[in-house]
Amino acid sequence: MDKLLIIDGSNLLFQMFYGMPARIVNGEGKAIQGTLGFVGAMLKIIRRTEPSHIIAVFDGEHENKRCELNPEYKANRADYSQVSEEENPFSQLPDVYDALRFLGIKYIETTDCEADDLIASYAMSFGQDAEVIISSFDSDFFQLISDKISILRYRGEKTMICTPEFIADKYGIAPRQYADFKSLVGDYADNIKGAEKVGPKTAAALLGEFMTLENILMHIEDIKKPSIQGSIKRNADRLKVNYQMIKLGKTEALPYGKQELDYCYDGITTSEVLKGIGLKGKGRNT
Repeated sequence: MDKLLIIDGSNLLFQMFYGMPARIVNGEGKAIQGTLGFVGAMLKIIRRTEPSHIIAVFDGEHENKRCELNPEYKANRADYSQVSEEENPFSQLPDVYDALRFLGIKYIETTDCEADDLIASYAMSFGQDAEVIISSFDSDFFQLISDKISILRYRGEKTMICTPEFIADKYGIAPRQYADFKSLVGDYADNIKGAEKVGPKTAAALLGEFMTLENILMHIEDIKKPSIQGSIKRNADRLKVNYQMIKLGKTEALPYGKQELDYCYDGITTSEVLKGIGLKGKGRNT
């Protein structure tokens, strides 16, 4: 069976840029720690998953449609236009793109949607007749997990593959309920507020009884605990908006078809990639 690896490019770049123990520059004094980390991690992920197809998806700079639903969406994120180049992961993005081109891996920078939406579209389209692995720490992708779609969370030797069993053990719900679950409890990372008094255990219990957020809102009067019932009532409109922001679906056109994403790893190393794009040289930490 074919296996598609989808790299959440922005997520991996940020993880590597900030996860390196020090700023690394090459022999010409150019900062390369983000690129070095990205390429090294990606090649380890490729060796581990052995994909037949690969694509990397990055968030572009454009208006976010979800902000029309809630202006506070991701308002807690740093404005990187105000961050110095030395502290800005995006400063190394051109080198990351050079590395992907050198490796023959297709990549996309979104122009009218979030990377999450395009990744979901690829996963749901290819997941019909191929195995799909999404490499990302973004928990929104948990809602896509199925027998064919899994999430890889890269942490070197502690890397884990998230499956339906992982979601059941961690949250007490099925993957298809994750968007409902997150709508109820909120998401600090995206600045989404849930319903007060509704934590993970309460949300899981509600979904165990009512199955979906829609059913919870349709049967508020059946919620037994008065404080939880009151919270759901007060926050009903917010919860509906939360679900619209969090729910992922197959809605975006796919820029590349399956044949264009063919990939066969040939054993190339990180050093060879950096040398191939002109970044290899005697480096140092700063």
